[in-house]
Amino acid sequence: MSGKVAAIGAEAFAAKLTAAVTRHEGEPGTIGDLQRLTGGATKETWLFSAEIAGRSIPLVLQLSTPRVPLAPDDALAALPRVVGQDDAALMIVAAAAGVPAPPIRAVLTPEDGLGAGYIMAFVPGETIARRILREPQFAALRADFAEQCAAILARIHRLDAAALPFLQPCGAAEQIELYRRVYDALGHPQPVIELGLRWAEMHLPRRRRNAVVHGDFRLGNLICAEDRIAAVIDWELAVLGDPVQDLGWLCVKTWRFGGPAPVGGMGRREALLAAYERAGGSAVDAEDLRFWEAFGSIKWAIMCLMKGLEHRRTGRRSLEQLAIGRRMEEPLHDFLQLLHGED
Repeated sequence: MSGKVAAIGAEAFAAKLTAAVTRHEGEPGTIGDLQRLTGGATKETWLFSAEIAGRSIPLVLQLSTPRVPLAPDDALAALPRVVGQDDAALMIVAAAAGVPAPPIRAVLTPEDGLGAGYIMAFVPGETIARRILREPQFAALRADFAEQCAAILARIHRLDAAALPFLQPCGAAEQIELYRRVYDALGHPQPVIELGLRWAEMHLPRRRRNAVVHGDFRLGNLICAEDRIAAVIDWELAVLGDPVQDLGWLCVKTWRFGGPAPVGGMGRREALLAAYERAGGSAVDAEDLRFWEAFGSIKWAIMCLMKGLEHRRTGRRSLEQLAIGRRMEEPLHDFLQLLHGED
């Protein structure tokens, strides 16, 4: 038992969810098959079925996990995070623009008593990378994975920023400064992280772009059918910034999950960039892609370090967070390989 259920009890949680479904979707709203899904460090995700107007409908509840209270001058307080109704609004805008995003059915209100979050339609498919990369039924998806990602990202990057005023501006220089502050505040010096931050400061992209950026577009955050990407999920790191960030993050070696090719383990960078331009994205310089791929490894290393040291802030030890912390050396090794021209 954890999160919201631990706070109010299983029966009370189910009763509040039933009342919320009835309020937003209609009677009788009876829920069943309630189960917490694994994964997600910033959200609780629950799968359940609901009886609505004589039909049993599979739905997903996502609740934003409250942040540990931070002092205003704490570096972590400045990290971008889109939650609750803003998260839902972003997916609604994306879906309206043709991005495959889970349909939002209801945005929770204070009267629901469940916290910040929303109910969305269940999208069938696979998110586990090792299955997508290896199992034969996903062969068609693997064949044009880079092209599908490029087309989706081009649509995301054309979203109307004016419709999303809550997004935080965060370009390349701002991100380096932000993650340097976070790294320094952790008080755990790592020479390769310092090298990576200095390298990034010296190799900023020459062209300044500004677009809606997903921020965490990669395997694990894509629900995949056998031949297509069915939905893009986990939008909480979205910002206004350089759209090449999303392309570079997709190529970070960590997110290849052992696959042999740079784009999610399945595609070539050249195919990604060519398809992105064909889909309406701007032309991307190979050096800019390299910057975001390299800086992505450093950023992920800092994120791992944050997770590994989280118990210092909260007093709670988590095996999952400690395991993530131990992975810090992997992206640092990837960064050094990239500097030496190794793939």
